[in-house]
Amino acid sequence: MSGAEAAFVLGVRRSAGGRAWLWRDAALTESGARAGLAVAQRADVPEFIGRILAARGIPAERAAAFLEPRLRDWLPDPSCLKGMDEAAARLARAVRERECVGIFGDYDVDGACGTALLALVLRELGCRVETHIPDRMAEGYGPNAVALEGLIGRGADLLLCVDCGTAAAAILDPFTGRRDMLVLDHHKPDGAILPRGVVVNPNRLDCASGLGMLCATGVAFLTLVALLRQLRVDGAFAERAPPDLLRHLDLVALATICDVMPLQGLNRAFVAQGLRVLGRGERLGLATLASVAMVRDMASAMACGYAFGPRINAGGRIAEADLGVRLLLAEDAFEARQLAEKLDEVNRKRQTVESHILDAAVEAAAAQCAAGRGVLFLHGESWHPGVVGIVAGRIRERFNRPVLVGAAAGGIIKGSGRSVAGIDLGAAVIAARQAGLLLTGGGHAMAAGFSLAESGAAAVHDFLDERLTAARDLPAAEALVCDGVVSLRGANGALAAQIARLAPFGAGNDEPVLALPRLRCVRTERIGKDGATLRVTLQGEEGGRLRGLVFRAGEKAFAALLEDPSMPVIHVAGHLRGEVWQERETLTFFIADATLA
Repeated sequence: MSGAEAAFVLGVRRSAGGRAWLWRDAALTESGARAGLAVAQRADVPEFIGRILAARGIPAERAAAFLEPRLRDWLPDPSCLKGMDEAAARLARAVRERECVGIFGDYDVDGACGTALLALVLRELGCRVETHIPDRMAEGYGPNAVALEGLIGRGADLLLCVDCGTAAAAILDPFTGRRDMLVLDHHKPDGAILPRGVVVNPNRLDCASGLGMLCATGVAFLTLVALLRQLRVDGAFAERAPPDLLRHLDLVALATICDVMPLQGLNRAFVAQGLRVLGRGERLGLATLASVAMVRDMASAMACGYAFGPRINAGGRIAEADLGVRLLLAEDAFEARQLAEKLDEVNRKRQTVESHILDAAVEAAAAQCAAGRGVLFLHGESWHPGVVGIVAGRIRERFNRPVLVGAAAGGIIKGSGRSVAGIDLGAAVIAARQAGLLLTGGGHAMAAGFSLAESGAAAVHDFLDERLTAARDLPAAEALVCDGVVSLRGANGALAAQIARLAPFGAGNDEPVLALPRLRCVRTERIGKDGATLRVTLQGEEGGRLRGLVFRAGEKAFAALLEDPSMPVIHVAGHLRGEVWQERETLTFFIADATLA
């Protein structure tokens, strides 16, 4: 077998889903095999798991810390962040003088979690806190003068922006003579111009912290670590205990997962520890939301990404923007139930609104791909601005292209973009803003927000297409990166348990993909709402059976192969998971792709 051919798992260059199956880099080389063995021996795991870790760049000496991520092993000195010492000193003064802090947070999960985290701890320290989450439709993204005046009118002595503000110097600077201003953010700045207040942002151009992977809630957590350190120096805890920051790590984990931050290093420790806190069910709002959403396992990244996150986001998308923060801060069970049920209802409405847009967006995206576009720019008059980011994500998944989706109204297009790995959409959007093509624009590598005059849509599309030329060479479907090939009998509960040790999974630490060769699909059944989920029984040539599931099967081209009544011999690839439900252990293979053997 040639070296080029060996890169393809089971020789699959194009599956029934249109994808190539590729090995992770280290899995094929002799040095990779040695590295995997070294990791396995050092971390006391099976060699198969050691090779998975080695292929992800985890050296033997860090393997144990990866498998058991502890915050104390990863937590940096907060002072490494530019502006942190000034921020901690100003917040310490607010605590000493019992000031009122006005917090302006973004309307997404990160903004809601960061706002709730700061409000809870500052209130525990004796400050009065007023919060404001902007209405997406009426106020748009970022701080605005009316809202800041409102916080001052409610008594704010100090103004604090979380998950926004870095690019809002024009709005914030007029207030700096009247109130001190703190910005805790992670979005890329629009050039070197920052607000005149204290800006703590690992992505500001002069910050050498190396913490650019943090979400805003992570930045807020480090700010509170610095604040408590300053208060200790001031003797504030001589007669009382400081707040327990660790019990708020559930908020940091939720924000990190939902903002799709890479789950490596400090973020991995945040999420691993935060999920344990979440699993205790001590935060009334999230425990109630879990009940309403019928979440079986609160302590999982999946619950955060697919149950809590979409519901908290839904309020900011198409309803009352502060519903999520109010839920996270709720202390009354009746209020928490009302808020959770409202968010669940709004999320169902959001799904309906999204589905009405998606079909038209898919058709337009297909036409642009056929025309040779690398970047897809889709917009419509009747599209709801609250769901365009979700639609962009769905289009990105389907076409493997950077995507911008906007809602047009009154001659203005406002929208959101989502990118693919290796293509920095946020930087391109900022460049378009600096070139005068956008009214507003900013973001980070994988996501961006923007607005522009509808008449300039073609020019913006051309600009982004030219700037992100690498997008034109992307395959029509993203390659499926596999971690190993196992037999059906080898895909057992013991292996699932070892794989689970690599969790939490998400951006930067994908759940391992296994390929199972030469199977037949001997039973199929459409289940769930509208038959959207395909349940199958996989059988090996030498016996043995395994349950398989395909979500959103109607959108998956390979589903037809699984349902072929002739039951051909196939290879399948996906995720092996063991679960415990009502004291019974179950094993399921979540199928990501399939192909004829």
